[in-house]
Formats: sequence, structure tokens, C-alpha cells
Amino acid sequence: MHVSHPLPHPRKRSLLPAASAALAVTGALLASPPTSATAAPAAAEVSPHAAQAIDDIGASGAWWVDDLQHFDPKVQARIAQLLFSRQGLHLSSYRYNIGGGGTGVTTPARAAEDFLGADGSYDWSKDKGGRTFLTYAAKYGVKDLIGFVNSAPARWTTNGKSCGGQLKAQNETDFAKYLADVTGHFARQGVRLDYISPFNEPDNSFADCGQEGMPVPVDQRDDIVRALGAEQRARHQRTSVIADESSRTTQFTSEVPQWISRPGTARYVARLAHHTYDNPDDGRLGKVYETSKSLGKTSWATEICCFGKGTTGWNQEYDPTIDNALLMSRIIYKDFAVSHDSAFQWWVALASGYGTDPTARNDQGWNDGLLYYDPDYATNGNQKLYFTKRYYALGQYSRFVRPGAVAHNVTGAPDGVEVSSYERGGRWVVVVNNHNTTDTALNLRFTSEAPVRATQAVRTSADENWAKVAKPAVDDGTVAATLAARSITTYVFDRA
Repeated sequence: MHVSHPLPHPRKRSLLPAASAALAVTGALLASPPTSATAAPAAAEVSPHAAQAIDDIGASGAWWVDDLQHFDPKVQARIAQLLFSRQGLHLSSYRYNIGGGGTGVTTPARAAEDFLGADGSYDWSKDKGGRTFLTYAAKYGVKDLIGFVNSAPARWTTNGKSCGGQLKAQNETDFAKYLADVTGHFARQGVRLDYISPFNEPDNSFADCGQEGMPVPVDQRDDIVRALGAEQRARHQRTSVIADESSRTTQFTSEVPQWISRPGTARYVARLAHHTYDNPDDGRLGKVYETSKSLGKTSWATEICCFGKGTTGWNQEYDPTIDNALLMSRIIYKDFAVSHDSAFQWWVALASGYGTDPTARNDQGWNDGLLYYDPDYATNGNQKLYFTKRYYALGQYSRFVRPGAVAHNVTGAPDGVEVSSYERGGRWVVVVNNHNTTDTALNLRFTSEAPVRATQAVRTSADENWAKVAKPAVDDGTVAATLAARSITTYVFDRA
């Protein structure tokens, strides 16, 4: 789902309240931070056994690109640098919204243009904002470019709208050809879409039409996947299918086995994708891993946002501080450590729903973006960007945990601390979340045979953004670090 000003609900759905190298993960998950640190240094250990490889870490370009197309090109270029360059987030994936035309959608900012004309011809000049930032992502060499669909073009839905209507069975092949045409067009422009998600949150019709959406019953999902996969294969396109992007992990674990088991379907599915809007506990996340493993597929966590008020559950709030950033980092940690997902993809990279103040926590906005801009830019001319700590929190992972990273589990972290570790080509990246309100001592032992030395330490805290800090001492394979209170720290270790 998604959230964005000025709607009372962020993005796309009605939700229940409530992301190279190898990766190692551990840590106690607390409802609220403890008030004091552990007295004695903890003895945590990085497993020598590899877990999953990391494919990518990214965010989506839905909705905000329609506003940003009106911004000064210099501002657009700066945003692209902030998202895609090595000096910025260095995202390794970017989700491009293939629009359904926005027919019937009551919120103009969420009415994504499609390329299909009334006479069946294509107008490739449409979706200027979306194309601009997709092209930027390609030019910066973002590894995985993903096209995702909230609704098929309205002409093929049961109600003639881009919301609330189901894809008509007789138009499944037309829809598949359309997506292949879009893929082919971008390829000719030098922009290769690596993956296509033909339906996003198929469990939700978005019948209120606040945004695009299309319900896809379980027994239709395999038909669409096969139609698209066959069309891609017939055209020799190097684009794969991901599915099914269920809103909740409980839907993913119960419904994916039903449709993917239909004859001829699984071969077209490159990755299984889920969202985590149900605020799943470790048990539910573990079932995501078990389900994906039993089907012989790799899983991705492809959408999350809009948690707050001290929990990782759905809540209306705008919080640009380290408090919400630590919640985000916890979610990333759990996706990699518990459900063993190979990708983490945040909802929208930019948003405008900051409520009453872009610099302070308030209950009128939403935690759906990484960067924010003024919703009234068109009338007041304000094109300033507002940073949140979530931007820097994501960067603690995306700048260091690069594609190809392999996860190694970590055990024995102290209370209030979560540790994830990644190794690639002899280089280790360790990301540590300290939820405690005081500094915390951490001893971390590498059990690999090759000795290591610390080469980088970068931290984000209440008053630091990607700050270079003192490297920890390493003695006989054991790292001795002091974790600043309420902080996220990334350590890099090379072979000694």
C-alpha cells in the first residue's frame, strides 16, 4: 500500500493497524528500548555458514514522479544523485510504476498515466516523470529495474476503471502483450526492465478509487503469470516475472502455493515477492522462508511503509527522527534475518505528506517517504527537499551491502541490539542497530579462518548522518565495539 498527502490514508490500501556480500543476523526484538545497556560486553558470533545471497536494496518511483516532473531539472538531477549515486543511497533496485491510466481514480497524484491510446496505438511521450527517473536509474547503473502494475489499462477491467475492477479473462493475453510492448520499448531506449510484477497487492481492489488497484483472484494469478511469461519468452526478452506481492505475509504463505503449483506456472516465476503490512512476528516471517524454500524460490520483501508511534505496525504519523529510522532498520534486519529475503524494497523514495512540519514529528503526516517535498510547491514555488533519518538508515545498508552479498547468521547479541553480517570476496559488512538509550558494548567473533581488520565505521544517530567514526579494535578474530545509544552503525572488515 501507499500513503501520500493529502489523503487521510497513505498509499494504496486499507491495512490492518496493529536489505555485495554474505549476511549475518541476530538480536533481540523489543517492543520498546530498554533504559540501560548491558553491563558486560556481549559475546556474539558470526556463523561460518552462508545463508541467502542479497539481490538488491531499493525503493519505488510511484506517484512522486508525477509531481517531480514539474521541478527544476537541476533538482531532479540532485534527487537522482541522492538515490542512485555512490555518494547517495547507491540503490541497487528501483521500482517503476507501469500506470493503468488512472481512470476513475479520485486522487490526481495517484492516477498514473499509461501508454495505450483509445485506438490501440502507443503514446510513448506519456508518464514524463516516471520515464525521467527510470532513465536516471538506468544511467546510474542500478542493478535491478522492476516494472510493477497496480492496475491494467481500464479498457480491460470489468468496471472500465483503473481501480476496483478485475482484469477480464478474455483480455489476459492483451495485458501480457501490453507489458511486453512496454518492456520492449524501454529496451530500445537503452533501459532494460529486469523484472515485471504484473499485479501488485492482488488481494485489494482499492474499490474506493483513492488510487489504482486491481483485485486478482488466486485462480487468475497463474493465468496472468503464464501469459506474461510465455509472451516474454516468445519475444526473447531478458525480463523475468516476480509475484505475487501480497499485502500480508499470511496471504503470501497461504495463497502462493495454490497458484504457483498450477502446471506450467513456476518456470516463469524468477522471484516470489511479499509485502509486510501485517507487521508479522518472527513466526510469520519464518513461514515466508519455509514457504519459499519449499517451492524452490527466492523471496523478496518488496514493500513496506507507514509504521510509527514506537511500533513497526501501521500508524498515521510523520517522524523524521532516529526513532522511526531504528524501526525501519529493525524491519530490514528481520526481513534479512528471519524470512531470509534476498531483497528489501521500501515503498516510495519521496513523498509530500509531512503533515504540519517537515522537520518535526507530528500526527498529521505519514512515514511513507525517505525524502520529502512541499505539497504546495506549485503555488509557493518551494522545491526544497527535506531529509528524514529513514533516508540515512536505508543507506547504512544500501551503500555497503551490495548485490551478491551472502548472509551469515549472528548469535549472542546483547539485549536491544540487532546484528547483521555480510561477506563477499573476503570483505565483511556488519550492520548493527542499537535500540538502547545508553552506549552498549559489543564483542563480535568471526569464526572464519581468515583474520580480519576494520577498515570503515559509519554511523547514523540522532545527531549524525553517515558519520565516519572510530574503527573498532580487532584481536584474534574478535571485534570489540562500543555502540552509541540509539544508533545504526555499519562496520567494514577486510582480510588482515
